[in-house]
Amino acid sequence: MKKKMKYTEMVEDGAGVETPTMSGGERSEPERRGGGSTPALAPVAADPEVSSRRVRRKFSASYKRRILQEADKCQSRELGAFLRREGLYYSNLTKWRKQRESGEFSGLQPRKRGKKPTPHKPLIQENERLRRENMRLEKRLRQAETIIDVQKKLCDVLGLTVPPIEQNENDE
Repeated sequence: MKKKMKYTEMVEDGAGVETPTMSGGERSEPERRGGGSTPALAPVAADPEVSSRRVRRKFSASYKRRILQEADKCQSRELGAFLRREGLYYSNLTKWRKQRESGEFSGLQPRKRGKKPTPHKPLIQENERLRRENMRLEKRLRQAETIIDVQKKLCDVLGLTVPPIEQNENDE
């Protein structure tokens, strides 16, 4: 048990300011004893068995159902103790109850995180492929039109004659 120490006397330091001296350490400071300063706590080596990242908990559907059944049986004051004992939050119960009420039995299964895979529909894949090809061809067309415009201007500057370009009915 630590005692609360009182200031014993006022001592003038080198700068002319009086500061109190203490006969022992206060509660927030370690008790001072003669000799050099020693650290209060020695550095603790990290345990190589413990991972640096916390593992995300995954709850099985049977565990969620069991917890919901037990939580429904609890009285209002017992629920907090039950949640602490299981290491859960009230938000877990709220989310699981909503899933149970909406009939999402698959929602009680742990969900895989990240981007969801797209369904394998051949028409959608073909449509995407054609859209990408169309964008690529439009880019090449713009480049070709720019080159042709530069060539026309160059011919005008040099005084060369260029035969007119015939357009087909399919061209716009």
